Amino acid sequence: MEQHPGLPTVNAFLNALSTVLLTAGWMSIRFKNRGRHKKFMIAAMVSSTLFLTLYVLNRILMGGFTHYQGQGIWRPVYFTILGTHTPLAMIILPFSIMALWHAFHGDFAAHVKITRWLLPVWLYVSVTGVIIYLMLYR
Repeated sequence: MEQHPGLPTVNAFLNALSTVLLTAGWMSIRFKNRGRHKKFMIAAMVSSTLFLTLYVLNRILMGGFTHYQGQGIWRPVYFTILGTHTPLAMIILPFSIMALWHAFHGDFAAHVKITRWLLPVWLYVSVTGVIIYLMLYR
């Protein structure tokens, strides 16, 4: 079975959008604008959740994974990126939920404790998601 031809592009867009929203959210809190920060971070969570939902549904409905066809130096580069992207992507979900939980309950000390390392990891995963798309499909 094959995946829907446009779905990888949609997923790459959602990853890129998450990168933009996370960056805007981080900049907002740096400028002490909690209201804007909250909106951007919720939007980033929605974008990432939509990505994850579409990705998992595609794997369930279509089965299998896309195999990298590149050769030469790009092959180990691809698998190095994929090998860091995948485990880091798996840890984002529970920790982003915890970060949201703490923020919504006003426990900003716990929220910041998580997000100090979560933000760079989430940004890395969203950027490498786009890179993986480009290496597989472009």
